[in-house]
Amino acid sequence: MKTIAVIGGGITGITTAYVLARRGYEVTLFERHRYAGMETSFANGGQLSASNAEVWTHWSTIMKGLKWMLRSDAPLLLNPRPSWHKLSWFAEFMASIPRYERNTVATAKLAIQARAHLFAWAEAEGIDFDLKRQGILHIYRDRQGFEHAAGVSELLARGGLPRRAVTPQEMRAIEPTLAGTYYGGFYTESDATGDIHKFTHGLAQACERRGVRCLWGQDVRRLHSDGRGASVEVGQGAQRELHRFDALVVCAGVASRAFAAQLGDRVNIYPVKGYSITVHLNDAASRAAAPTVSLLDDATKLVTSRLGEDRFRVAGTAEFNGMNRDIRADRIRPLVDWVQQCFPGVSTRQAVPWAGLRPMMPDMMPRVGRGRRANVFYNTGHGHLGWTLSAATADLLGAAVDQALGGRAALPVDALAV
Repeated sequence: MKTIAVIGGGITGITTAYVLARRGYEVTLFERHRYAGMETSFANGGQLSASNAEVWTHWSTIMKGLKWMLRSDAPLLLNPRPSWHKLSWFAEFMASIPRYERNTVATAKLAIQARAHLFAWAEAEGIDFDLKRQGILHIYRDRQGFEHAAGVSELLARGGLPRRAVTPQEMRAIEPTLAGTYYGGFYTESDATGDIHKFTHGLAQACERRGVRCLWGQDVRRLHSDGRGASVEVGQGAQRELHRFDALVVCAGVASRAFAAQLGDRVNIYPVKGYSITVHLNDAASRAAAPTVSLLDDATKLVTSRLGEDRFRVAGTAEFNGMNRDIRADRIRPLVDWVQQCFPGVSTRQAVPWAGLRPMMPDMMPRVGRGRRANVFYNTGHGHLGWTLSAATADLLGAAVDQALGGRAALPVDALAV
């Protein structure tokens, strides 16, 4: 039996370990935290959103970033301090703009595949993660945003995802608690929401039941491969321990770039910070005033999810500020203000802030498959869609491992090149 190390215990690492264990590999997972899903997979927006498959590689993104550069509360914030990493990333981002349509369609296809896998795994393993299958409503306050969304809907339809335009009256029928004036919206009935941390933790337990050796609290210092064998060095200071395997998979989020460099690969991930608040609905009035249908506000780049009866998650924004993990009050305030504007009956007295670093590739497409060496693989760089895409990319990664290591008949691995 082939032995494989998986580096990272977030949503992509756990789904990868689960798929590889089901395919018959002996899997060891390394995670520096004591539990699964403690970083970017801890408190995201909660959306399983094929309808949010539009990639950001569009000239409008560049223009908005320049316009908002001096606004600390802007939905997209760019720290103007230059670095070679940041400059190279944005150069590749702009070079990917001609592939905007192709990559949006490919992402939609992946997202549809992913949710089928994820729902099946949750049912098979008995995972409770506050799943709501009530769709996602995109809201627009002006004609320009609505018409851009109509073009995106055409791309999503090419990827196999139907979503329909709705009037302001229909929007309020879908989600009666929504306040404000809107030009229109788009509703995707097949989308869903859930608690990413609860799912990741539940699937990690399923991995262990299936024989995955999960090593928590392990600080991975160095990865090595000679193409035939691989090693993982863990520890602090002089206390080091070396583990040997037939192959390894890097699923380490924003740390993947540094690990890839150790293995002779270039994976140009940039950390893009997102923020969230989890509003605790402690009174009956707040529970009644909070939405049950998930929303995406394109103008503010905010998304919402109702997690069970007594939690309301609001998340979003994008901050290009390196590996900075600080939770800034001036970035959290717009989320609280948005709740007060759109759902004035919800008390924000207890709103817990959070920030996480999304691992984002310049073309907005995840890096899935082999590295330069035959026994090195990557499943990383999912950006803002890690929760949405993880189950599909884990399955693609499993097929790539089968193909390279001579396992059972390989599945097609060219879905990302559609």
